[in-house]
Amino acid sequence: MTRSARRERATSETSVVVSIDLGGGEVRTDTGVAFFDHMLDQLGRHGRLGLDVRATGDLEVDSHHTVEDVGIALGEALALALGDKAGIRRYGDALVPMDESLVSSSLDVSGRSLLVYRADIPAETIGSYEVSLTEEFLLALCRSAGLTLHVRLLEGRNAHHATEAVYKSVARALAEAVSIDERAGGAIPSTKGAL
Repeated sequence: MTRSARRERATSETSVVVSIDLGGGEVRTDTGVAFFDHMLDQLGRHGRLGLDVRATGDLEVDSHHTVEDVGIALGEALALALGDKAGIRRYGDALVPMDESLVSSSLDVSGRSLLVYRADIPAETIGSYEVSLTEEFLLALCRSAGLTLHVRLLEGRNAHHATEAVYKSVARALAEAVSIDERAGGAIPSTKGAL
């Protein structure tokens, strides 16, 4: 079963191409926002994904449009790669420490978009990456992929550590949720028969 997809998104503000393979593979990122590339690399590696993200955007304005549009395109690619979601575990959760930071993420591939984000990270920017963009990226991802996601920063003072723990925690929860449950026999994991 092939669980991969490619999505392109072009607007007057950005041009984004995303390829995803739920079976794994190389991770390559180039968005023009160095710290965001580092976080997408964490998402791919800890999510056990094959991931290729290429984006150009109006970075002379700021990073917002680029980060948000990558989230939209990645969510669309994820939804396509999942298809009807037959056989997946559906739920995933992860508790990830990074030095003094600790983040909890719980995810449901429900088809219903919701983000509950409780991560008051004590900095405005890391390099050219605005810390508030983490929530914008996750919101775009959830909306486009139909995910319910709860993220909580339980401990953390260092903005880099806390933000990286968020991405790693989401990645590990996602890896669990989209993995195939052999006991499911290919069934869609819902009493409704559809997600």
